[in-house]
Amino acid sequence: MIESISSKGIVLYNRNFREHDKLVKIFTEKSGKRMFFVKHATNSKLSPVIQPLVLADFLLKINDDGLSYIEDYHDVSSFQAINSDLFTMSYATYVAALADASLEDNRYDPALFAFLQKTLELMEQGLDYEVLTNIFEIQILSRFGVSLNFHECCFCHRVGLPFDFSFRFGGVLCPEHYQEDSYRACLHPNVVFLLDQFQAVEFQELEKISLNPELKKALRMVIDQIYEEYVGIHLKAKKFIDSLGDWGSILKEPE
Repeated sequence: MIESISSKGIVLYNRNFREHDKLVKIFTEKSGKRMFFVKHATNSKLSPVIQPLVLADFLLKINDDGLSYIEDYHDVSSFQAINSDLFTMSYATYVAALADASLEDNRYDPALFAFLQKTLELMEQGLDYEVLTNIFEIQILSRFGVSLNFHECCFCHRVGLPFDFSFRFGGVLCPEHYQEDSYRACLHPNVVFLLDQFQAVEFQELEKISLNPELKKALRMVIDQIYEEYVGIHLKAKKFIDSLGDWGSILKEPE
């Protein structure tokens, strides 16, 4: 069955198909993630709008039994600021790939679509792309079936203490219960506090968040460990942003 719909969509990626055609993965607001076939893509009027990280209103033909098709588009946003900076673009690409990995194809999920769109818009506005990525990673854990407690002690349920995180218990321990896990993460309490804040932070609060490089590095390390321990995915986009730590500073040096 083929259905014509109008929907916002975010292009996740495209790849060559045969000699002149392309397959384009688009996360649509109304119909989930779909693969679209574009014939003669290079010379097509669709060429400007099938690039990764493009947001547009699409007129689509949705095919539940195979490839879908793009009929037309309008109101295009190409996130120029994101695409003009290698570092921001790399993190935005990773966030999009993470959304892709967290959701089955053809599954309706307007909340995740809105979350991805808002995250990209905030990156475009110049907010800290590393912090935005951390927040996205923490809040999307539930999509992978992972529920972690960063808010209260797993044993006494007290809050507001200098907590440490336990991978064994999937939550935090207060100082009186550190001994329950001799392999606890030994994190700085500020890192655990931020993980708790990231789980429930509202978009309007993000402009107030400013972290020093040491905290960012500590957050990156523990979130990587969380994903390795509980999620187990290894995305190419993530490997690329990891490599930025090795040679990216050379590119930033002139600043």
